[in-house]
Amino acid sequence: MLPLALAACGFQPVYGPGGTGAALYGRVRVSEPNGVDSYVLVQTLEERLGRSADPAYDLGVALSLTQQGQVITEDNATTRYSIVGTVDYVLTEIASGRVAASGRVNEFTSYSATGSSVETVASERDARRRLMTILADQVTAQLNATADVPA
Repeated sequence: MLPLALAACGFQPVYGPGGTGAALYGRVRVSEPNGVDSYVLVQTLEERLGRSADPAYDLGVALSLTQQGQVITEDNATTRYSIVGTVDYVLTEIASGRVAASGRVNEFTSYSATGSSVETVASERDARRRLMTILADQVTAQLNATADVPA
């Protein structure tokens, strides 16, 4: 009964025949990165969407990051930080210039600053990499769910 109920409500697998994921995979050119964090974001988006030699769509992404102290000790030392990331994206059909999808995703990760300076730098780099992966996954999920692309 479940397959019939899902079919009746218009459910369609994203990566199945005629699904948005299948229609986008290998057909999207992601905007050029402008820094280390955006490079990781673009690289992860290309992994999720497939690199394209002949793209049908441009995906413009704008990344913004802020860092916030989260835990402050009695002697005014910050021992934990959060990095908040926001990505604004626009998927545009190259041939017509029509916007197929747009939106904003945001998330955060944290890292500890209690170890040595080397440990803190490594923790921050790892947190930034994790954040770029999370944001890329969210953009990909939003595109798969909402993009107006022909199958």
